Amino acid sequence: MSDFTVNPYAWIGIGSSFAFSGLFYRLYQDKKKELEKLKEIPIFKPDQHLLSVVRASPHKRLQYVAVEGMVQADGEPIASQYAPRCSGVIQRIAVEERWKYWNSFTRTWNSRTMNKKETKNSVPFSLVQPGAYINDLYVKVHNPLEASGHFLDRVYHKIKHAEEDMVNIVLQGISGEKPGALVEEEEMLKVGSTLTGFGEVVLEGGQVMRLQAPQDGRKFILVPGDYRSFMDRHESSASMWKTLTALTGITGATILAAVIYNAVGDQDGRSKK
Repeated sequence: MSDFTVNPYAWIGIGSSFAFSGLFYRLYQDKKKELEKLKEIPIFKPDQHLLSVVRASPHKRLQYVAVEGMVQADGEPIASQYAPRCSGVIQRIAVEERWKYWNSFTRTWNSRTMNKKETKNSVPFSLVQPGAYINDLYVKVHNPLEASGHFLDRVYHKIKHAEEDMVNIVLQGISGEKPGALVEEEEMLKVGSTLTGFGEVVLEGGQVMRLQAPQDGRKFILVPGDYRSFMDRHESSASMWKTLTALTGITGATILAAVIYNAVGDQDGRSKK
């Protein structure tokens, strides 16, 4: 048995498989705990039931809930700068220049971003119940730009490549730089889209409800789509980590079993001689 040797790549495969399996299992457990906490959060729509619950709660306040509704501007919405017939309540416009500079060491043109400009605009908006004929019940979203989560849709994206002429080619040879492209992008939270907000709901006066950042330090989150879609994404992520845990664990166990089988076979072969 002392003469038995194993290909070092086999040990690398076994060790890395079990290491990745342990990592994926930890990520699965973290996601599983996150899912359990999410399932404990009450989910509401902007309707009479939510209003009744807020009125009956201490201090007319629900500390941490999820509210799912349709985006409606409280006043005049923002018109898209690039997309026709598109309006929203939050707008983000980003413009950046991509330049290329000559690297004399590698003798190649490398890229870098310069003069990046970003502007954000927003108007007050509320979440209303989809399909309601009269939107007399709504939840105002307070300071949405303070919320985390990527809830804007990209409505425009264009890359304008720079044109090269003889003058520019001469200047490029002198300076070692040349314009590459101009990138324009616009994102919006569109009117009529479905949005789910996680935060604190308070009652203003006797009728107006407001969704805002929680006072207990938990995250104020806005996510696109309905609550069920949000949960499905998290459950799919948990399933992915669980599957990867099993696959890498089985791979490591298979390689280890093959190594042991070969070792026993070699030992039996030598004992028969």
